[in-house]
Formats: sequence, C-alpha cells, structure tokens
Amino acid sequence: MSVVAIPTRRHPGTRPTRPRTAPTLTITLDLVPGPLSPRLARLVQLLGELAESGEGQLRTVEDLAPGPRPAPVPVGEPSADAPHVRILAGSRMVRQGDRVIPLTRIEYELLLFLAERPRRVFTRLQLLSSVWGYEHAVARTVDVHVRRLRAKLAGSEVVTTVYGVGYRLADEAPISVDHTR
Repeated sequence: MSVVAIPTRRHPGTRPTRPRTAPTLTITLDLVPGPLSPRLARLVQLLGELAESGEGQLRTVEDLAPGPRPAPVPVGEPSADAPHVRILAGSRMVRQGDRVIPLTRIEYELLLFLAERPRRVFTRLQLLSSVWGYEHAVARTVDVHVRRLRAKLAGSEVVTTVYGVGYRLADEAPISVDHTR
C-alpha cells in the first residue's frame, strides 16, 4: 500500500496570497503480493516521478506506521510532581491526569509524532515535512505550535529544545501512547 500527497499549484496570473496549508490529494493503493498489472505498474511509476520532481511525496505504509502497535507504551519515567500525559490515539484525545487537554489537529499530530519517536532530535524542516505534510512554510511555524503545546501541557516538561537544531521529546517526559483507545 502506498500513499502520495500532492499539493495543489496556484494558477499563473493569480496574485500571491499569504502562505496557507495547501490542499493535498492522498491516494491509497492496496497492493496484493505478486506482480503488478501493467496499468497499476504505470500508475505507481507516474506517482514516483511526481514525487521525485518535488511535486509531492511518496510514502509506503512502513514509513507511516511501523509494525504492529502494542498497548500503552510508557516513553519515559514520569517525575513525581508532574501529571502523567496519556495520548489516546484511537480517539485522538490527550489526557493529563484526569483532565482532557483540548489540542488542535497539528498540536496533537506534533505531540504524537514526538512521543512515538523518543530520544530523536528533529529539525524544524523535518517536523514541517513529517507532521504538517509540506516543507514550503516558515520554519518558525513549528516554534509557535511548540509554544502553544507547552502552554496547554503546563506542569509537564514534554518537548525539549535542542538549541541550534530543533526539538525532541524530553527524556523524563511523563507521557504514554495508547493505540488501542
């Protein structure tokens, strides 16, 4: 199964607008084991050419979801004074102790992305590409969302800044991901 995201292009002659999230076209192909039909092989080849030309991304399921997902996985040892943060991936909810944290789509995706990849540092451009799905935005957009996420998760040190590089999940982050709920 392959996924391609292709941002739409502006028509020539239209005046430029403020940078916004470009609409994406996502194509999902369920491929059975064995040889591809000639038409399907040509489609996969064309999608690959589009991705290589910089007009989109070609990602496989292995890139999107690594292997079978276990039940809740604690990422770090929570400190005694910080409330534990639970990401309920099935229902797309985040809980801190007993309260539900209202996150925007991007804040949720950013937190989940970092929680699933502990101890790795990501540059702003890597986060834009992986979480936002595009690279043609101001890299400081990531800073704004990290700041808002930190404010909403007050009391829990979850995201750490690696100065001059980017962001990562804090080693002692009191966070777990539950893919079953």
